[in-house]
Amino acid sequence: MDHFTLTAIFLIVLFFLLGSGIWIGLSLMGVGAIGIMLFDKGFVGANLTDKAWESASSWTLTALPLFIWMGEILYRTRLSEDMFKGLAPWMARLPGGLLHTNVVGCTIFAAVSGSSAATLTTVGKMSIPELRKRGYPEFMTIGTLAGSATLGLMIPPSLTLIVYGVTVNESITQLFMAGILPGIVLASMFSLYIVFWYFLKRDQRPEPEPTMTFREKVWNSRFLAPVILLVLTVIGSMYSGIATATEAAAFGVIGALVLAAFQRSLTFETFFESLMGATRTSAMIALILMGAAFLSLSMGFTGLPRTIAEWIGSLNLSPTVLILALMVFYVLIGMFLDGISSVVLTMAVILPMITTPAFAELGFDLVWFGIFIVVVVEMAQITPPVGFNLFVLQGMTKHEMGYIARTAVPMFLIMVLMVVVLIVFPELATWMPENMRARGGG
Repeated sequence: MDHFTLTAIFLIVLFFLLGSGIWIGLSLMGVGAIGIMLFDKGFVGANLTDKAWESASSWTLTALPLFIWMGEILYRTRLSEDMFKGLAPWMARLPGGLLHTNVVGCTIFAAVSGSSAATLTTVGKMSIPELRKRGYPEFMTIGTLAGSATLGLMIPPSLTLIVYGVTVNESITQLFMAGILPGIVLASMFSLYIVFWYFLKRDQRPEPEPTMTFREKVWNSRFLAPVILLVLTVIGSMYSGIATATEAAAFGVIGALVLAAFQRSLTFETFFESLMGATRTSAMIALILMGAAFLSLSMGFTGLPRTIAEWIGSLNLSPTVLILALMVFYVLIGMFLDGISSVVLTMAVILPMITTPAFAELGFDLVWFGIFIVVVVEMAQITPPVGFNLFVLQGMTKHEMGYIARTAVPMFLIMVLMVVVLIVFPELATWMPENMRARGGG
């Protein structure tokens, strides 16, 4: 058979296995094995073991299970309950009231979790019953939670940024620092949406909360102090250059264990559950990375990445137009794949396009592109049919998927606006890493 026919068979098998419901990692390995047999006639076992070991033995990747474990420990403590007690007094008098606890709560928990699902579950567990009890519109309660939970993918420690950094061989610490300002800006945009709702839909406003004195607000803030201290320890140690991302993750795990013990919620059962939860998630991501590395090897034999890159290059698109095209591309594939799979599966094709001088001249380096990738992957979390946040919310609220997806539409549009902001102001993602590099902490 000619090369074109073999490539067509390879792609058909790829899409069939990805759509079959088989684990993503195993699907990628299966396609990679078929690619090796079709194009290289080589020994599949040797290639598989070499690439699997190469992808899984990265020292940078050790930060991943540690950050996941930190989030799992805190998820199983009384953190969510305490967060609401600490946040509510400060949010109650803002336009939009306690809806802001969704945004601020997700922002804070994102800084100790790294996972969108863990952020959504933890904050949703605290806010949905409280907001329902106080008469807030269900549409706003669910929509703001769906969008805000995606901040777990951007604000460090972000699991998606770790995987991206390992895939493109970029500093994890630099990527983490790059995610802070865009994460805060995106959270602010979500809060502004709540403010607009408050002034546009006056008839939907709930009864105002009872007023509290400043002293009472400060006293209630004691519930937030431990987790804020943990966030500052993890991020501060990286920014100051005291610790690498992996070392900061270790500090985070120790801090989370101390916090859980301080709350008297660290039992043998919660410790074991957090360890097993972290092990399952880490193993799943490691399997996807192994499969993607093997698939990238076999894709190299097909010549597909090079051909696609050359074809797109021949279109002479400007970097800005190419970025917008990639946004649409990632949103589309994100409808069918989870974020981490989307990143590792496409980097072999995308990397040659984004490392050209034209991109660098506009400030679009690999660190900036990592933040762009996270924003578009966040969009995929709230788009059907495979929007993971939508599934989690459906389980928590028992609403129909269509209703939950409609509540998330405004948040999706805000993320599109965020991409435009990143294109116009690339310094938003690059200023902190460059400043950190200048200080010698990178």
